[in-house]
Amino acid sequence: MPSKKILDQKAQVVADLAAEFKQAQAMVFVEYRGLTVAQDTAMRAEFRKAGVSYQVIKNTLSGRALEIAGVTGVEEMLKGPIAIAYSKEDITAPAKAVKPFADKFDVMKIVGGVLEGKAISASDVQNLAAIPGKDVLYGQVVFTLLAPITGLAVALNEIAKKGEETGAATVAELAVVAAE
Repeated sequence: MPSKKILDQKAQVVADLAAEFKQAQAMVFVEYRGLTVAQDTAMRAEFRKAGVSYQVIKNTLSGRALEIAGVTGVEEMLKGPIAIAYSKEDITAPAKAVKPFADKFDVMKIVGGVLEGKAISASDVQNLAAIPGKDVLYGQVVFTLLAPITGLAVALNEIAKKGEETGAATVAELAVVAAE
């Protein structure tokens, strides 16, 4: 039986992890066995740049911390050597950070994840990674909103050009040109 000091240390680790996991927007669980130190170091550096925390934690400790954090349905994912990537700021960041490395390294496998406190499958994590970034989504929304206005402006410009070519001077004359 471990000493009281060790048990207290483990309880503190679990409490700290639970606090981190409660704040996490999303988590991704990965099997990492077989990565070289160089690969792991490069991967962790990229994760830090993306604002993603990445930890290898004993499954019993992470399981307890997840339970305290209110996360359910992840028990089957915590089998074997599992690392957890998570972000407190961006829902898609962990999936987007992990996916390229899982694709690059055959030994790394996405097991599943957590989104809004609920377990998600590995395929759901893959789908989450495919969602464009905020800037791209904002651009798509703006383009969608501007498309009808741009189309109208182009059409009116063409009508005005035809009107100039035909010498139409009034709105009625332009309407006749536009109808042609």
